[in-house]
Amino acid sequence: MKVIKDSVHDHIQIDGVARDLIDTPPLQRLRRIKQLGTVSLVYPSANHTRFEHSLGVYHLACNALEHLGVEGKQAERVEAAAVLHDVGHGPFSHNLESLTYRRTGRYHDDVHGLLADGAVGDVLRDHDLEPDNVADLVAGDGRFGQLVSGELDVDRMDYLVRDAHHTGVPYGTIDHGRLVRELSFVDGELVLAEGNVQTAESLLVARALMNPTVYSHSVARISKAMLRRAGEQLLEQTETDAATLQRMDDHDLIVALRRRPETSEFSRRLDHRNLYKRAVWAEIDDVPGGIIESDHDAIREFEREIAENADVDPEAVILDVPSRPSMTESTSRVMVNGEVRPLGQQSPLVDALRSAQYSQWRLGVYSPAASSEQVGRAALNVLGLDIDGPLVSDVRNSIYTTLDQFVGDSSE
Repeated sequence: MKVIKDSVHDHIQIDGVARDLIDTPPLQRLRRIKQLGTVSLVYPSANHTRFEHSLGVYHLACNALEHLGVEGKQAERVEAAAVLHDVGHGPFSHNLESLTYRRTGRYHDDVHGLLADGAVGDVLRDHDLEPDNVADLVAGDGRFGQLVSGELDVDRMDYLVRDAHHTGVPYGTIDHGRLVRELSFVDGELVLAEGNVQTAESLLVARALMNPTVYSHSVARISKAMLRRAGEQLLEQTETDAATLQRMDDHDLIVALRRRPETSEFSRRLDHRNLYKRAVWAEIDDVPGGIIESDHDAIREFEREIAENADVDPEAVILDVPSRPSMTESTSRVMVNGEVRPLGQQSPLVDALRSAQYSQWRLGVYSPAASSEQVGRAALNVLGLDIDGPLVSDVRNSIYTTLDQFVGDSSE
């Protein structure tokens, strides 16, 4: 048995297949991938990695399996899936996933090929575990896949607490011990036992508060958008392909971006935190629905039109359109009066949080500071945005003023 000191869960005991897996190169690679990507440009202490998160998910999975009375090979499969659940992530975690998916058709949880071959596959087979079965659990398939990837999964329980701890914000604090202890299976579905509506709500509230303050903070969104643009240039203008990019770690990507003239300007800006500014920051009701539903090619065409209208270089315009607000945690299942009910049906908080999420949604147009004024005006014309009052570049520092007082340096 190996014991590892963790900043969140204190001591984590690792044994069996997980102990052998953590020393394989694909797992060790996760030490070099930040859990929160570019969020450290907002919260300087957010430098924790996918590796430590994977250990935390394994720890919570072991606790859940013990509580549920799951033993033997099934428990080993879940333990292996828990520690391997992030092995498919590319550099800077989710930041480049949409970019590589368009070219490979694979998201980070599609790990069948990664688990079947090499050191990971050898370890799994040495423990009499079929790699495809473990990969199915990583994807959330089947009864026990819900523990690893689902509405009540141990992945979410760990990352909320861990991200809050390392950013220093209080919003992700949840009672993960109780969440694990109250899990049960009813007709094959993972549910929280009777009397735990508030326990389920805690997950919902934590995620709803962490999203605007950490995951979708304006500076984090700008830096993520710049990194995606640099990654796109790397794929379009150099010999690097998407499969190679997916297997890089953060350091590999940084070096690749620095050494190529096609990407060096974005790399320099990210290195020096000389980020683009908000030329437009528009609420959802001010944005035509067709723009929100636009695919990547349509967004790129909008960017070219804005750049032409503003008479700037096309690379000086980035249009950032989030997907429509969603709240998957509201489908978490809880036992109420002897029957299983979705949390959204039982909790009055869900509608309120949905409304808050809707009001927090923003479309962003970003550009260098020197051109933000003309880019902002051009974007309003090209996108047909219905924004009253002064140009957003004149008021961008007043939007979210109250929120920004609590969440770090958002003046960028």
